[in-house]
Amino acid sequence: MSFSFYGVLSVRVYCVSDAVQTLWSRGHYYCVAVQKTLVISSALCQSYTDKEEVVLWMNTVGPYHNRQETYKYFSLPFCEGTKKTISHYHETLGEALQGVELEFSGLDIKFKEEVMQTTYCEIDLNKAKREAFVYAIKNHYWYQMYIDDLPIWGIVGEADENGEDYYLWTYKKLEIGFNGDRIVDVNLTSEGKVKLVPNTRIAMSYSVKWKKSDVKFEDRFDKYLDPSFFQHRIHWFSIFNSFMMVIFLVGLVSMILMRTLRKDYARYSKEEEMDDMDRDLGDEYGWKQVHGDVFRPSSHPLIFSSLIGSGCQIFSVSLIVIVLAMLEDLYTERGSMLSTAIFVYAATSPVNGYFGGSLYAKQGGRRWIKQMFIGAFLIPAMVCGTAFFINFIAIYYHASRAIPFGTMVAVCCICFFVILPLNLVGTILGRNLSGQPNFPCRVNAVPRPIPEKKWYMPSITYYRWQWTSFLSAASTAVYVYMYSFYYYFFKTKMYGLFQTSFYFGYMAVFSTALGIMCGAVGYMGTSAFVRKIYTNVKID
Repeated sequence: MSFSFYGVLSVRVYCVSDAVQTLWSRGHYYCVAVQKTLVISSALCQSYTDKEEVVLWMNTVGPYHNRQETYKYFSLPFCEGTKKTISHYHETLGEALQGVELEFSGLDIKFKEEVMQTTYCEIDLNKAKREAFVYAIKNHYWYQMYIDDLPIWGIVGEADENGEDYYLWTYKKLEIGFNGDRIVDVNLTSEGKVKLVPNTRIAMSYSVKWKKSDVKFEDRFDKYLDPSFFQHRIHWFSIFNSFMMVIFLVGLVSMILMRTLRKDYARYSKEEEMDDMDRDLGDEYGWKQVHGDVFRPSSHPLIFSSLIGSGCQIFSVSLIVIVLAMLEDLYTERGSMLSTAIFVYAATSPVNGYFGGSLYAKQGGRRWIKQMFIGAFLIPAMVCGTAFFINFIAIYYHASRAIPFGTMVAVCCICFFVILPLNLVGTILGRNLSGQPNFPCRVNAVPRPIPEKKWYMPSITYYRWQWTSFLSAASTAVYVYMYSFYYYFFKTKMYGLFQTSFYFGYMAVFSTALGIMCGAVGYMGTSAFVRKIYTNVKID
């Protein structure tokens, strides 16, 4: 019985001299003491000569149903190959945050040089090691490896039908496809099932087979994108159905609003044709009668403007990252999506400052420095606070997801030395360029009395429409977070404190960010609509 796994990921350069290994990626250099080895794999060329060293990196291991609960590969009592270790490292900020822990396997693999089944080490299976493997097999542990940045997945072992005997897969059968001087495909077949018996020695072996492939180097990640997904008619039908439903609802609401506005405009036009005496004898009615209060500043303007600025920034980040993912194939590089999102978020901080600062100034806010600080750190504080809480649990579990102290310092530096200054620039521009009130109606000095309402009618009133528009659109986040509970308990097999904390913690962050973004879009749309209808009506 055997299992086959294959996978994909990023790009790197490894250069090792007699004493020093230099790892280069995107202009960053790291040096690690190493012995005689030469490994070269370029992100730009990634080409090999015959019999050149190909590194097999071991990444992480963890339960199959808890994808975020990962540990170092050698946290299980696996043995290493005979070659000298190159040491593990973090290459990018995204990799460090995602718990990537690459360690050299010690296996001797050379380009186009086949290896017959060879024993590379033996495990002295004492009682403690057996218990560790048994625990891993019971929890369906799987591991991940990389060859030339192509990920490979395999399982640790399996139990018999009765769950009494446990077996370890001891033979890694590697099949590597090459096109010219480049690696374009990697597959792993796990074989050699051996029963776990205490106080025995288990031989670990591997073999390497090279095969010529017609796959182009630039297309080597395509097979992991599941192109057959959109070949099923049900997917197209669901997408089309959802799209048409949105179009129908938008059209229906637009039609109702336009018909109502036409009637109101016609009625107000007749009033304008009356003489002054007839007009004074009548009372204003409809939405025109609240023109003196509709542009009144929102309650808690400092918090409100900070939320709007943060929502506009999140919207910008989402749009830019989606476009970059479509153009740059970010999925092919480890941690690149997260690194890109962090970089884009920092770079778009002026958007936050501009919209938040200008809105706060329009509403007469005077504590603009405080508003700038709240707007700049609202989202980072929420994300970092959640990450640090989960990090304590990860440290307790000794998981690879534990964020290193140096990475925490790097994130804090980005917040204080990049996000804050750029937010300050955006705030100053927003206050100076569009911070003056330019409402089409004059705001009354005294708020219009609010008539009493029935008990079943909403408590929010007409001159608090800003919060109403924001919260109405943001309510989508409540549905998303509630659905995450259903998904967790009925659609997955996740378990344990770490996975539960990780899942619901970051789902809370995602849902909150989604709510802030939707709320900002809802307010901006409502504000443009309200401004438009009052601009087109003559008001004395």
